[in-house]
Amino acid sequence: MKNTVTGILAHDELLKEDIIQLLKTDVKERNIIYQKSSEIKEQYVGKKAYYRGLIEFSNICYKDCLYCGIRAGNKKQERYNLTDEDILKAAKFAHENKFGSIVLQSGEREDKEFINRIDNLLKKIKQISNNELGITISLGEQTEETYKRWFESGAHRYLLRIESSSKELFEKIHPVNKKHSFERRLECLYALQEVGYQTGTGVMVGLPFQTLEHLADDLLFFKSFSIDMVGMGPYIEHQETPLYEFRNTLLPLNERFNLTLKMIAILRIMMKDINIASATALQAIDPAGREKAIKIGANVIMPNITPTIHRTNYQLYENKPCIDESADDCGNCMEARIHLAGDEVGFGEWGDSKHYYKRQKI
Repeated sequence: MKNTVTGILAHDELLKEDIIQLLKTDVKERNIIYQKSSEIKEQYVGKKAYYRGLIEFSNICYKDCLYCGIRAGNKKQERYNLTDEDILKAAKFAHENKFGSIVLQSGEREDKEFINRIDNLLKKIKQISNNELGITISLGEQTEETYKRWFESGAHRYLLRIESSSKELFEKIHPVNKKHSFERRLECLYALQEVGYQTGTGVMVGLPFQTLEHLADDLLFFKSFSIDMVGMGPYIEHQETPLYEFRNTLLPLNERFNLTLKMIAILRIMMKDINIASATALQAIDPAGREKAIKIGANVIMPNITPTIHRTNYQLYENKPCIDESADDCGNCMEARIHLAGDEVGFGEWGDSKHYYKRQKI
C-alpha cells in the first residue's frame, strides 16, 4: 500500500484513491478504520441508536429491477396489500412502544389511488400518535408535486436508494426503459431535497459487475450530494431474478459482508454527522451483523413491525431474517443487539439527522 491506513485517515479529506486503498484493507488494517469510525460516531452523533419501526405494507410493484424478488416480472411472487387498519395498528404499536419513528415501505406505484392512500395514511398516523411519531417513507420515484403533498401531510424523511451512482452499472441492474431511468432517479433525489425532506439514499455492496472504484465513487457521491442519511447493505442474490445467472461471478458472502462494514465505517469518517442505517441484510449473512454495524458507525436500526403473516412475501433477497418474529420479539431482539454493541436505544426520539439541520442553515 502506498500509504499506511493511519496515514490515510489523518487526512481531512479522503480522495478516491484513498478510499480504494481503505476498501482493500485486511483484517488488521480494517480494525484501525473501525476504531476511527467508532470514535467519530461517539463524538458527533453519540452512542445511541434510533428505531425506525418498519412497515412493509405492500409488495405490489410496477418496476422490474433485475435484482429484486418483488419485481413486477416475478410471476411466482404472491402479492399482498395491507389494509389501512393493519397499517395504523402497526403504527400504533410503534407509538405505544416508544419506537420514536416508523418507515412506510412498499413496491413502487405512481397511480392516483396509491398517492391519495398514502396522503390519508400519513394524516391518520400523525393523528393517532398525537404528532409524536416521526415518519420516514420509502415509496420510490414520484413527481415533485407528490413529494410535496406527502411532506405536507406528515412525512419528513424519505429514502430513495440510488443503488449505484454509476450510470453504467445502474443500467446493468435495471431494464433500460422509461420506467427505469438513472436520470430520473437523480432528479427525484434533488426534488426531495428541494421539498425539504431529510433525504436518504444508498447502494448495494457486492453487485455483479461492481468494482471498488464504483464503491469509492458511491461514497464520494453521498458527500457531494450532502445526503442526510444512508442505507447500505450487502447484495444477496434471489433465484427468481435475472441477476441470479451471475451468481458464480460474485464475491463470497463473507467478503460482501466485510466490504459493507468498511463502506459504513469509511462513510462515517467522511460524513461525521449523518444518519447511517444498520441494514437487515447484514444479519442474513452474520447473526451479529447488525450490531457489528452499530458498533463501527451506524446509528439507525429498523425492527420489522409488519404483520408476520405477510413478511415472507416481502423478500427483495433470499434468507431475509426475522420473517417469523412478532413485532414484540423483533423490538426486544433489536434492543438486546444494540446493548451488545455498547449503545443505548433512543426510545421515543425521532433521531433526526444532525447533518440535515446543519445543511438547512447554509
